[in-house]
Amino acid sequence: MNKFLIRFSDLFASLLGLILLSPILICIAIWIKSDTPGPVIFRQKRVGFRGKDFELFKFRTMVMDADRKGLITVGSRDPRITKAGFLLRKYKLDEFPQLWNVLKGEMSLVGPRPEVRKYVDLYTEEQKQVLMVKPGITDLASVAFSHENELLSKQANPDEYYIKVLVPEKIRLNRHFIEHPTWLNYIRIILKTLGGIFGSSDNRTN
Repeated sequence: MNKFLIRFSDLFASLLGLILLSPILICIAIWIKSDTPGPVIFRQKRVGFRGKDFELFKFRTMVMDADRKGLITVGSRDPRITKAGFLLRKYKLDEFPQLWNVLKGEMSLVGPRPEVRKYVDLYTEEQKQVLMVKPGITDLASVAFSHENELLSKQANPDEYYIKVLVPEKIRLNRHFIEHPTWLNYIRIILKTLGGIFGSSDNRTN
């Protein structure tokens, strides 16, 4: 029953969201295109359910080929972030295209944020539990680490800190939903996320 309710909620919310938000999505696309050269949509391979790769969609918020200079964002004023991208990330508007991932069944509204293969390959056997539920647009770790970019900017080695400290802590925070992927927990996390968005304007990294 929980699986049915969550999938039904995902389908209903993603389809309705894409339809109702279409005028806003078009405006954002025009804004991105007029701000800097490059595609409107940023595509990146992420690791999804049961370790299967999929292509995640986001509105592009960085200059072209920014991922060649690092896979994590350091500080809210990372020089790779475009002017339009700064505001899109600040209010999480760059995540809207992931509604298409949800509609396709590759993601859920709620679930551990999908990582790139580079970091997943470093998971311990215990940490690989995170791959036993669909990745999501939001999770408890996203709420708890809304200041992640700023936290990383204070580290001497941001990549090492992300791997050794943040990844294990994110998985720990998400363990409850990983072990109990119920519709009630799904709704609770959505409400926490909405509270975080309207209660804080800081952004996150991935």
